[in-house]
Amino acid sequence: MEILTGDPITTYLSPLVHDLICNLGFELREKCDISSIVTQNGEVLWKAITDRVRYAESGQSLDYRESVRLLGPVCEAIHLHTLSLTRAQFEIKYSPWFQWTAYPELFLEIFDALESLNSAAVSLSVMKLTSCLERALGDVFLLIGKECPFLLRDLLASAELAQVFGHAAVLFSYVVVDSRTGSVTEELPSPNKSHIGPSTFCYSYKPRGRVTYEVLSAVENTMMNSAFILKAMLPYWEMAVAKFKVHRFADCTTLLLSQLEAGLRRVFAAVNKCPARLLTAESTILYTTFDEILAKHLNDGSINQLPHFLGEPAMEFLWDFLSYQEGPRIRDRLSHGEINLREFPREAASQLLTFSLVLLLRFTEEDTLSELKEEAGVQMLVSLAEGYRSRCHPAFQLQKQVLSCGESLRMWDVLPFPEEPRQEAARLEDNSEAHACNTLISKILCELCRHVPGSTCAVDGSDGLPPERRPQLLKELCSTRIPTLFCPRLVLEVVVLLRGISSQCQRVSDQVTASLQLRHRQWVERRLRSRQRQNYLRMLNSVGLLSPGLYLILLLLALELVSVHAVLGKSAPERQQYLRFLKLILQYTENLAAYTNQEKNKWNEAISLTHAVLLRIWTFSEKKQMLMHLAKNSTNQVDTS
Repeated sequence: MEILTGDPITTYLSPLVHDLICNLGFELREKCDISSIVTQNGEVLWKAITDRVRYAESGQSLDYRESVRLLGPVCEAIHLHTLSLTRAQFEIKYSPWFQWTAYPELFLEIFDALESLNSAAVSLSVMKLTSCLERALGDVFLLIGKECPFLLRDLLASAELAQVFGHAAVLFSYVVVDSRTGSVTEELPSPNKSHIGPSTFCYSYKPRGRVTYEVLSAVENTMMNSAFILKAMLPYWEMAVAKFKVHRFADCTTLLLSQLEAGLRRVFAAVNKCPARLLTAESTILYTTFDEILAKHLNDGSINQLPHFLGEPAMEFLWDFLSYQEGPRIRDRLSHGEINLREFPREAASQLLTFSLVLLLRFTEEDTLSELKEEAGVQMLVSLAEGYRSRCHPAFQLQKQVLSCGESLRMWDVLPFPEEPRQEAARLEDNSEAHACNTLISKILCELCRHVPGSTCAVDGSDGLPPERRPQLLKELCSTRIPTLFCPRLVLEVVVLLRGISSQCQRVSDQVTASLQLRHRQWVERRLRSRQRQNYLRMLNSVGLLSPGLYLILLLLALELVSVHAVLGKSAPERQQYLRFLKLILQYTENLAAYTNQEKNKWNEAISLTHAVLLRIWTFSEKKQMLMHLAKNSTNQVDTS
């Protein structure tokens, strides 16, 4: 593709960083005796190292350049010593010192990579080692500290680690890792900050396309012809595919992330006409990572052209995979040691590999492209990629919540209800307030159905929406595609409130289901005391009202989500009034959850509470201040595909 044509790139390193990494440490031709650095049993003699660390004239900060220059011979001696050992010798001598990291076998893998002299294998080892150390050092920090620093370099600069390992050890590590030396961490697929979190994670959604032999073959063919990949980087892509084939999915993903970031950085620099952003970070310049590449605006406030170039589906995938808090956040978790590499999910690697293929195809010459697209597996993946919609954005999560809660409410209809207590409940209770609630529910449902996109909602006279129609209507509404990329803060604020309401509805449904099952079993076994019996009767009387009431709220949530961007058209006072309305419903659902708890069982109060909120909903609806009232039907068609 023309956008990536031009002078071939020979390095991503800025002149200063290139000098630090490639030249400075090799200036001194001094020979260091390894016995002055490491003892026979593998203990490090730290004085030999710290004697070479230099400070700036002020004495307050490290002189990085001079420290790197003087430490060069030490590092060379360690390197040559390591290569002189057999794998067995290395394991016997040093493995005991790696046990504290909880991943001692990683160091044997690194030893093999060093022996192979394979640049891709060495780079992968550095990335995995840094991730492993950050996790292990974070665990050590938390033995005596409280809040673990976000960045590895800050972790190494902490007094807590100096207390455990000694000042000399962390000082040397800090010189190696700190970004001003052109650190290894800057080459990682790493965000600017993250948390030391759980050691495992759950990949929360499944890819629709599976990586078959045909797909792997297509990836290998495309790699050779795609302008997205620099020739110097081809070995890294080849190793990523090879790792997938042998089920080393964490390795595959780590390599792909670093290469996707490097490739997208080139595209980012090209479309935004900022070639300087290709280079690595220095002390005063941030590296161009995914965080900036995927942002809406550049640092100077201008619009980032990459999202427009890639298209919304590709951007949605990248945000899902890397950024959204409820997504897998693979980059964060890999680079900060939060994932158990041995149990890394195949699905995550598959998803990233298929996305990579589709991206590579966009930068492939037409003759090669047409040939590859003839393959059925590739056609399917391209089609899926072009139709991708966010699975991890809060709006999509709300749609899932609404559907899940709707299914939960349907369970009430199939739960056993003994006929005797049902009839007794109908005789005992004064249904005047319940009748008022049912009337309001029917009126509100009729009003809501008038605003269903596409006018597909059929109401049944004055009774509102037929019960059998409710699940299908919710499904149709929750299949509507909501614009999610770069959602304004106000839209997200509304979605958060809607999700809070939905969560409380789910809580009520679960509690009522559990109570109905328990009380029915106790009724059949004749284990209910008199007071419990009366409470069971009140519960049965209330359930017939709570079910349509909660369905009404779910329908309201789904409709408001369809029109959620209409909130931007409200004036500031109208926005505040609308947010107060949503908070009122949230308060109702929270109170309802409290009343329906098995410990309280306040069923009469639940009816009164429901009547009050229905009156407020009807009043607000009459003012035409809901989002569904503001949105135009023509712009919100229900997608039932």
